[in-house]
Amino acid sequence: MDRIRNFSIIAHIDHGKSTLSDRLIQATGVVSARDFRDQILDNMDIERERGITIKSQTICLPYTAADGVNYQLNLIDTPGHVDFTYEVSRALASCEGALLLVDASQGVEAQTIANMYLAVDHNLEIIPVINKIDLPSADIDMVRNQISEDLGLDPEAAILCSAKENIGIDAMLEVIVKRFRPPTGDPEAPLRSLIFDSHYDAYRGTIIHIRVFDGTVRPGDEILFMATGARHVVEEVGIFQLTRIPRDYLSAGSVGYVISGIKTVDETRCGDTVTLKNRPCAGPLPGFKETKPVVFSSLYPVASDDYPELAAALEKLKLNDASLIYEKDFSTALGFGFRCGFLGLLHLEVVQERLEREYDLSLILTAPSVEYHLILKDGETMVIDNPAVYPDPMKIEKALEPFIKASIMVPDKYMGPVMSLCLERRGINTNYQYFSSNRMEMIFELPLGEVIYDFYDKLKSVTQGYGSFDYELIDYRETDLSKVDILVNGERVDALSQLVHRDRAVERAKFACEKLKDEIPRQMFKIAIQGAIGAKIISRQTISPFRKDVTAKCYGGDITRKRKLLEKQKKGKKRMKMVGDVMIPQSAFLSVLKSKD
Repeated sequence: MDRIRNFSIIAHIDHGKSTLSDRLIQATGVVSARDFRDQILDNMDIERERGITIKSQTICLPYTAADGVNYQLNLIDTPGHVDFTYEVSRALASCEGALLLVDASQGVEAQTIANMYLAVDHNLEIIPVINKIDLPSADIDMVRNQISEDLGLDPEAAILCSAKENIGIDAMLEVIVKRFRPPTGDPEAPLRSLIFDSHYDAYRGTIIHIRVFDGTVRPGDEILFMATGARHVVEEVGIFQLTRIPRDYLSAGSVGYVISGIKTVDETRCGDTVTLKNRPCAGPLPGFKETKPVVFSSLYPVASDDYPELAAALEKLKLNDASLIYEKDFSTALGFGFRCGFLGLLHLEVVQERLEREYDLSLILTAPSVEYHLILKDGETMVIDNPAVYPDPMKIEKALEPFIKASIMVPDKYMGPVMSLCLERRGINTNYQYFSSNRMEMIFELPLGEVIYDFYDKLKSVTQGYGSFDYELIDYRETDLSKVDILVNGERVDALSQLVHRDRAVERAKFACEKLKDEIPRQMFKIAIQGAIGAKIISRQTISPFRKDVTAKCYGGDITRKRKLLEKQKKGKKRMKMVGDVMIPQSAFLSVLKSKD
């Protein structure tokens, strides 16, 4: 155990985690130059294109130190986005140390601080690393100052490196083996190990990624999952390199995988404790919680014939993504689909993109919404995330909506626009503090329903890309909730209904009506597009009809001849409107979801 080091790399988005992982893998000789590719740990095309890590990865790096001692370095790579914070916390619970990466030109940002606090909560040794020192805009003294003032870490202990140019990597490996403490635990004690991730293999079933704290696990052992109560017989154990390397056993201090013929990812919940059925440990490891969806949206196939394909695709995607939750849904406008729950907007985008690419589906999404708690007049509490099941307002005593604590880090010259944006979204400014002469952190309490719509895009826009944003759910608070319905030609389109705060209802309804007016094609009759709360119309747009020149065949004669033809046309259009069915194109549904320019 003295020769094992378990560590993680944590950072804000786009500070170079994946590139640094690549350099560490190359430096330890795990992969040959011929087989190497950039972002080698990122398996999905979306990860590689967007340059983000969505699924955490693990790799065992053999390293011979300067004094000739051989070490085993277990690197647990983590996602950087706020949607996957729980995954990051479980990965950190499996480590003894963390490399905290800071961009030499961007400096300390919101998720740098959030991730550092996560590491401190798990009592990890933190080593600051200043990356991208080769950039012309790099300001190392400024970043050292931020590491000291914002993070409270020793700036002189920071490692200077450029992962892209392979500068400082050898020094970093030496620091890892010297400064990170080896794992502790008793190999002879009852098995106590943590599931920090899992993935699905088409041939072997679900493969769980575990960190063993006490005891030993071998093929043939019967294991017990303490949160789910599931029992399985171990078929294979081993360690991760670029491929799975089988081992005879995994003992205290090790990080590796266990294969035991598990058919679904549902049984292997992140944060669960694995022990032996015949010799269980005293209690589960602390910190386990169920991952709960925060954002809800309905997915419908553009062609109703594709519904079976969508059902099969979601089932397969669920095998690799246990946090995705879905159930059957129906819309009179769009037909059969699924109501899905996501960890956040990035998670929603990733799922949508994977369904469209990997399974060749064309999808329509409804407006994302959050989970509201309604207290009815008869004392019953109702939890809803779908406007379709919103009850009669006369039955509702009060409505509660989720609030978040948002930490926004910006250069101080953007304080005014950020303040205006947050107050416009019903935010409450609780605190702000300066980290340096021109950088500040602003803390707001915001309704989650206002954030999921287009808040992040607007924040990036008003701060010219310099604003960084991190949030956590805090509680539910009373709100004045309304259901905005959109009517096309007098018919309610349920897929366009939204639950919004009453103060924003008119604005949202106007925006939706204007967008639909641009997207719905003209007909031979007049089309009314209306936004309504209950029976009250709060906005309206009208699509003018095409007009056929019926008087063209009149050559001279009295005006009454022309008037007679126009009256006949008018009656025909009235009858046409009564039976006319308006086709709403797919682009119209998507346009309503887009933010204002």
